[in-house]
Amino acid sequence: MTMTQKKPTQTERVRASLADEIVRGSLGPGVPLDEASIARRFQVSRTPVREAIRQLEAIGFAEARPHRGAVVPRFTPEKLNEMFTVMAEMEALCARYAARHITPAERLALEALHETCREAAKRGDAVEYYAQNILFHDAIYHAGHNAFLAEMTLSVRNRVAPFRKLQFERTGRLPESLAEHERIVEAIVRGDEEGAAALMRDHMRLVRESVGSVAPTLGEATAGLLPEEMERVQASAVAAPR
Repeated sequence: MTMTQKKPTQTERVRASLADEIVRGSLGPGVPLDEASIARRFQVSRTPVREAIRQLEAIGFAEARPHRGAVVPRFTPEKLNEMFTVMAEMEALCARYAARHITPAERLALEALHETCREAAKRGDAVEYYAQNILFHDAIYHAGHNAFLAEMTLSVRNRVAPFRKLQFERTGRLPESLAEHERIVEAIVRGDEEGAAALMRDHMRLVRESVGSVAPTLGEATAGLLPEEMERVQASAVAAPR
């Protein structure tokens, strides 16, 4: 674990694992997120599980159903395209504002984060690259000096974060992402607002394409199963080796 990473809480661990299973299709549409069974699987109390499910509901990764509790929603390619289209436009606006307003200190910080990403990419460390990638984009939000835009962009990013994380499992994605970052940093540093926005928008398009290549079915694997079959899938999802 690096200096930039802290040990996740029980809630964070459960939420991240469930979100990962959802984007991979291990937990498909309609699968119930039963607090008791999830708590047993993760060997935690129901309190962190309940909070994890609540957080998943907040980002659209769980749906509350009357008398049934929360279930996994259906993600279609169309829905994911809509999410990434909004994400792309907001990230592009952040990059545009960063090119306009970035300070010398913020420029140095952004370049330093880019170098940290470079080192992680050289090692082929997708986990560390993803952590640094978050900080890299955060630095761009901050450099735009528009707190409301940064807040709204972060909110949308949280909804697509599990999908963005998945992209780095595609072979060759780390160096590609790094090269995209390189061009974005160069545009921001030279104050090229149009270029920075266009490059960031294209970066998000490539992220979406990478996600599609890794998880083309978007959780359709368990579609159509009977409720009792869905529960068996849920019970075995975390037990499967990673």
